[in-house]
Amino acid sequence: MSAQEVPATQSGPPARSGAAAAIGWILTIGFNVVAPILTYNMLTDRGWSDFAALLVSGAWPVVDSIVHLVWRRKIDEFAVVTLVFLVITALVTLVGTHSARALLIKDSGVTGLFGALCIATLFAPRPLMFYFGRKFGTDGTKEGVAYFNGLWQYPDFRKAMRRMTTVWGVAYLVEAALRVVLVYVLSVDTMVVVSPVLIYGFLVSLIFWTLRFSRRTQAEGQARAAALAASNAAAATGGV
Repeated sequence: MSAQEVPATQSGPPARSGAAAAIGWILTIGFNVVAPILTYNMLTDRGWSDFAALLVSGAWPVVDSIVHLVWRRKIDEFAVVTLVFLVITALVTLVGTHSARALLIKDSGVTGLFGALCIATLFAPRPLMFYFGRKFGTDGTKEGVAYFNGLWQYPDFRKAMRRMTTVWGVAYLVEAALRVVLVYVLSVDTMVVVSPVLIYGFLVSLIFWTLRFSRRTQAEGQARAAALAASNAAAATGGV
């Protein structure tokens, strides 16, 4: 994202707490990766069926969503993601054939819908990554949110938000399709491990790309702003 045209007098959003961010990531990985795998392995070792073990272990991500909602003490855009997860889980449980593979495909449904939602919002007034950027790029204060909202007036910022939304959407559609194929190629035991690895592997890769893209576009914007300022100064000097 680029803030090159932001006036120098406009201060940036307050920095997020590093400790709070670290705790959030630890909880996310614990609830969404470690706990489901450990729960599944423990239950299957005790004679539970693949379907029953997957159904129980799938409750951990829901717990994670509830913890974060309570922690933030408000409902925001991410509550929609939680709702989608709950609806898909309920549908698979009610209309499914009690198949372990159907439960694994459920995860692909969630990420696939997220990818489709990213692409769909490209036709909305503001793409989805704008809201994600506002959530993770500010501390949630009125000042921080107002600053981020103000960036939308700049063409380069709008272009960057739409490009990031496109990349995230296409990546998650590919990830969802890949996992659907792997569900029918690999064993359930193997897929229980592979599925969260794919989810977070794609997530980490996208975050890494987003950070690099943001820094590069910001540097390019600052360079253009400096060149424009120098040109204006030269013109003013020449006109004296």
